[in-house]
Amino acid sequence: MDKIRAFRQILVDDKGRERIFHGVNFCDKSDYTPGEQIVPDLDEAMIQKIAANGVNLIRLGFTWAKLEPKPNEYNNAYIDALEKVLDLFEKYNIYAFLDMHQDLYSSVTNSDGAPEWAVLLDGVKVKPTRFVWAEGYFWGKACHTAFDNFWANRKVNGKGLQDYYADCWSYVVKKLGNKPAVIGFDVMNEPFPGTPGGKVFKKIVVGAIKTVLFDKDVKKTDLIKELFDKEDPIGKVLTHIEYPPFRRITKSADELIRNFDTQVYGPFVSKVATKIREDSDKLIFMENCYYSNLGIPFSAPPITVNGKRDDNQIFAPHAYDLMVDTASYKLAHNGRVGGIFAEHKRSQERLGVPVIVGEWGSFGDETDDWLPHIQHLFEVFEGYKWSHTYWAYIPGFFENRLMKVFRRPYPKAVAGSIDNYHYDLVTKTFTLNFTQESDSCSETIIGTPFDVLSVTVDGTDYPIDCKNYELFISTTAGKHSVTVKVK
Repeated sequence: MDKIRAFRQILVDDKGRERIFHGVNFCDKSDYTPGEQIVPDLDEAMIQKIAANGVNLIRLGFTWAKLEPKPNEYNNAYIDALEKVLDLFEKYNIYAFLDMHQDLYSSVTNSDGAPEWAVLLDGVKVKPTRFVWAEGYFWGKACHTAFDNFWANRKVNGKGLQDYYADCWSYVVKKLGNKPAVIGFDVMNEPFPGTPGGKVFKKIVVGAIKTVLFDKDVKKTDLIKELFDKEDPIGKVLTHIEYPPFRRITKSADELIRNFDTQVYGPFVSKVATKIREDSDKLIFMENCYYSNLGIPFSAPPITVNGKRDDNQIFAPHAYDLMVDTASYKLAHNGRVGGIFAEHKRSQERLGVPVIVGEWGSFGDETDDWLPHIQHLFEVFEGYKWSHTYWAYIPGFFENRLMKVFRRPYPKAVAGSIDNYHYDLVTKTFTLNFTQESDSCSETIIGTPFDVLSVTVDGTDYPIDCKNYELFISTTAGKHSVTVKVK
């Protein structure tokens, strides 16, 4: 498999081709259970199905709790199971990046992540979840305290929590980092500030009230009318909160998140990266804070290792519309979530690194009404030339109605610089324009889960050369235009 690296704001392989990845999350959020070491769902039959549906990247998630059930004692049986999965990925030419996943810090604090021994609560009691899964982020003192102690690097048995975490990553990289399918390491899923995160929530609530009452861009008459909608009053109200007023709601929390990003999270990622760099030069993924999923700017500096900017880093933002995971997902607002991704684009340009969107999408009801929103986001990614991993695999994923828009041709490897590309769902036509700087023996590869009906290159019919869900095209130096029609 080609080695993938960052080059300015794009990903390239060792042949110098620009790469695009079309992927999905497979995330094991479970804690350690003695004798239970299977990586859920990822047997060879599933991996064959992944390849057949045109996917070439997996965000492979697991928890710290699963890997280090006791301080300095690692779950080698599970790491061996991950190794077998990665070997199968290699067999089917699928890449993966490893994700140390957490939500609400730990299962102890009502979700997943850190092992019990790394949860320091200072006597604060954990309260049960009452309304939504993420409420611990908003007002959960136990969740806030656990994060506070992690960011303070509080010691357990004489060793800081962050140091345990960094050493766990180091151990994983030593064991798995040289596998050909691995492109890199996602240091932490959606880092959360702790106690300042509760303050962010309060500011957002106050901002929402002020915006609804006083913002001139919010039509009060429309809002009042929607409140009497019998089917979905809240969903209908939120359709009137477009991105500019929505951003004004979140803006009051910018400073709190900027302080966390620059003073806490940025140094932490560089600390972990320094340990990873002892054994691997592959991509290191930096995510945005949980609240930056709402468009609050991400402010962390580029990753440094031993005081120098790292050469192989990537930004892995997340974003969802407010309607996600609700029956109102069909009302998701393209402009609102598009504004969040536009903010992430500004962060990419500030950092000067490539992007793989680590999480996006999720699922709607048993109709097609939510699919145009997903198609819109694909078009956003096409415009930005961003790779992605969809959130997330669930049983039946590849049979879900989502496949009507998810399954598509895309430029896997381009022998030059991509100018633009697009897949038209209606006409089933894929177009690619690129500039090739020199003659090269490297082929352009277009991933396609569909049978190819015709190919033209620079307006001339081109022979169809397909194998293993890939279409191969050879060109020389110059500007090129490719059109592919699929069945």
